[in-house]
Parts: sequence; C-alpha cells; structure tokens
Amino acid sequence: MTRKIVHDTCSALPGAEWSDPWGGGHDCWKVGGKIFAVTGSVNAAVAVKTEGIDQAEMLIAAGPARRASYFHRSWVELPLDTPADELQHRIRASYGLIRATLPKKVQAALDPV
Repeated sequence: MTRKIVHDTCSALPGAEWSDPWGGGHDCWKVGGKIFAVTGSVNAAVAVKTEGIDQAEMLIAAGPARRASYFHRSWVELPLDTPADELQHRIRASYGLIRATLPKKVQAALDPV
C-alpha cells in the first residue's frame, strides 16, 4: 500500500479535501472541515477514526492497528502495508463517521457516497 492509494481512496469520497496544515508533508483529509484521515510525514501509516475506544482497542489488540499519536483514543494508525481492502474499508468508515457528525445542511450539500 502506498500513499498514492490512500490519496486515491480519500479523493474519491464526496466533498473530501486535502491539505497539509502542519507543513512537512502530512496528507490531511477532511470532509466539511473535519479530519477523517491523516498520513504522517515520517511513518508509513494512516490515522483513521473508529466507532469508539472499544473498537480502536480491539483493532490494536488484533494486530492490524496501533495507537494513533496526537489523536483521541478512538483513532488508530494503520501501516500502509495493511491489506488494501482493509485499509480502504477503514478510511471509508472513518469518512462515514465524520460525515455523519456534520450539520444536516452541510451533509445535504455533499454528493451521496
């Protein structure tokens, strides 16, 4: 898995916007101004939101994920060599969780998934 595949997965989601808010080569993906995925500049991993702390801890215990530094405990970091289908699923799930928290008016302005 490469940063390009993460980029392609994120950019295909309705209303997804890329930025590098901290400089230094971070890929920060947002929908409605809220982050749903971040690829760091140093380590080869992507941070995504999970449904909650319990799910994050389960993913960490099961092995495909690790604690995402600087994020709430409901976020995990997945190495870029995670199987493509799992990584894409987690990115889309994170996007869906964040999109669902947006105001109804903002959600309505986005294309359907």
